[in-house]
Parts: sequence; C-alpha cells; structure tokens
Amino acid sequence: MTDILIHSNFDSGNIEVLSVEGTTAALAIRRDHQSEFFQWFHFRVSGAQGRELTLRITGLGKSAYPDGWPGYRAAVSEDRKFWGRAESRWNATEDDGTLTIRYTPAGDSAWFAYFAPYSMERHHDLIAQTAQADGVTYRCLGTTLDGQPIDCLELGEGPLQVWLYARQHPGETMAEWWMEGALACLTDPADPWGRLLRQKCRFHVVPNLCPDGARRGHLRTNAAGVNLNREWHEPSAERSPEVLAIRNAMDASGVDVAMDVHGDEAIPHVFIAGFEGIPSMKPGQAEQLERYKTILARRTPDFQTRHGYPVAPPGKANLAMSTNQLAERYGCMSLTLEMPFKDNDDLPCPAQGWSAERSALLGRECMAALGEWVLGREG
Repeated sequence: MTDILIHSNFDSGNIEVLSVEGTTAALAIRRDHQSEFFQWFHFRVSGAQGRELTLRITGLGKSAYPDGWPGYRAAVSEDRKFWGRAESRWNATEDDGTLTIRYTPAGDSAWFAYFAPYSMERHHDLIAQTAQADGVTYRCLGTTLDGQPIDCLELGEGPLQVWLYARQHPGETMAEWWMEGALACLTDPADPWGRLLRQKCRFHVVPNLCPDGARRGHLRTNAAGVNLNREWHEPSAERSPEVLAIRNAMDASGVDVAMDVHGDEAIPHVFIAGFEGIPSMKPGQAEQLERYKTILARRTPDFQTRHGYPVAPPGKANLAMSTNQLAERYGCMSLTLEMPFKDNDDLPCPAQGWSAERSALLGRECMAALGEWVLGREG
C-alpha cells in the first residue's frame, strides 16, 4: 500500500511529520518561532482517496492549552471552502498527549486544521473589496517585522470612535471570519443597523493585527515570538510594532468603544471578558459593558454570560492586555469577545462545530447589538 504524503509548506501551514506508514502518520506541531507556544496546525494529506486516515498528533501535553483537546474535533476540508469536523479522540497518556484523527477522503487530498484557516490571500481580498465600498477609506498603520502592512479600514461619519481589531493571536482565525460579518453589516447599504452605525460612529477596523504570525502558522505570537496581547502597556518597534502602530493611532483618534476579537481553546461557549479590575474605573463604565452583554445575549442565542474567565479583583487588572489598557487609558467601553475552537455547547453542530460561518453571523449580530447600545447611550 502506498504511503500517504503530508505537506504544510504553505500560508499558515504547520506540522512536523515524524513517521508515515500506509495511511497512518505520527505528527507533531511546530512551536511558534522563538516561543514555547504551540497548538495551531494546518496541513494537507494526499494520496488518500477512499482510504481511512489515522493521523496521530503527539506531544500535546506540553501544548499551550492542553485543556483544549478533550472534546475537540479537528477541522477538515476537501475543497477548502466548506470545513467540517473529523472524528477525533484525545488520549492524555499516549505519547505525552495524543489527538488521533480518523477520516476517509472522497477525493485524493484533504486539508486538516485547528480551525477553518483564514489565509493572507483572503485577508488581502477582504481589504481590497471592503475598501471599494462607499465611504470606506484605507490606511496602513505601520509595517510588521516581516515587512507586511498593518491594514486598517475606516468608515462612518459619527463622533463616536469605535475600534474593532482581531487576530492579536494569529491562530484564532475565527476572529477574522467574525470581521467579515461585521464589515458586511457596516458596508451593506440595505442594512439598517449598518446605516445607523455609520451615522453615529467613526469605525477603525484592523482585521488582522498579527499578519506575520498568521502567515508563519503561529498560534499566539508575532515574528519575534511575542504575545501581542501582553504588550499594550509598553509596546516597542523592536518587539511589538503591531501594537505600537495601533495604539498610536488610537491615541490620535481617541477611543469610545473597543472590541478585541479572539478564540478560546478550552471553553465551548461564546463569551465576553471585560475590564472589571482596572484601577481607574469611571462611574457608569462597567455598567455600559454589562448593558452591551445584555443586548447581545437577547439578540443571539450563540452568546451567553454564564461561562467565561474569572473576573479580576478591583485594581488587579493586567494593563498589558488591550481590553484593560484601553478601558484604563481612555475610560471607554472595552471588551474581549471569545469564540470557541470546539463547538458551542449551548447550540452544538455535529457537522461543523463552531464554524467560520457562525463566526461571521456573530459579527453581524455584534454590530446590530452595538447599534442598540449606541441608541440606548443617547437615550
């Protein structure tokens, strides 16, 4: 029986092939450059038509989030458009933690990933197409260590300064799928919430804050191995030019609302993390965040407020993280939106788990909820 072939030398690709025998392979995930983080994988298997694959990704006990593997199923696609889920089994005691993926491709090739990938080519398409919409302008906030542009799209005529940014952690690709939905709402001339928000707000949208990590196939860091969401207190051109560029732009515009969009490896729910522990909490600031969460929970059953991260005690917020830094720095309504890598256990989908499509739909609902929030703020 011919051995299958496994490749990952492409945009966002990440896997190391330890051994292949027939349709069975032992694999490992490559660490982020100059970092100990690893969890993101993305690779292609060919020569597998009609044959059951057994793909064992080993050594995951030392991955960034070992709690992310129980209950997780790998994303798989044969056309790179529809991403379903493959049968996956976690064994914490096998080869220092092993995820075994089983799948029988209908065609010769199948792609496997930690979540539906969002390629840099698709990113450039999103920037180019959105920049053509009425009222949208483009600007480059700066350049990354690998020489890529830090893209920002701006639109709206209102006084409220709203910043949307995603993929501080590049492996959290659901965040840029969310951006597609949010931008579709904001640029759709037939969408009443998009129309209202353009009247009331000025949007600054950064769909991918870590393009170097995205292209390199990193989970959590940029080209220097730096976790950008721990750089907001003191960003530098040498370590974190991405954060330095966006924070300088925020200083110039001011910030009234900031949404930082992420994915969470372990928690199978959609939730929001806030800024409860900042030292300089202003009157009504925390209440504005709670009001937004209440609106979003009413608008979509994909969002909930029962599960999430522990809340920092008063004065103990980590100001190196963007949501806390921005709430402290500008007195704004700032939040981190988290989506699951697994499934949404409140509304599970056996075929796809949490998906690119649901991420984009959530993006639209988050904008509609923001519209309601803005109207309530004025009232």
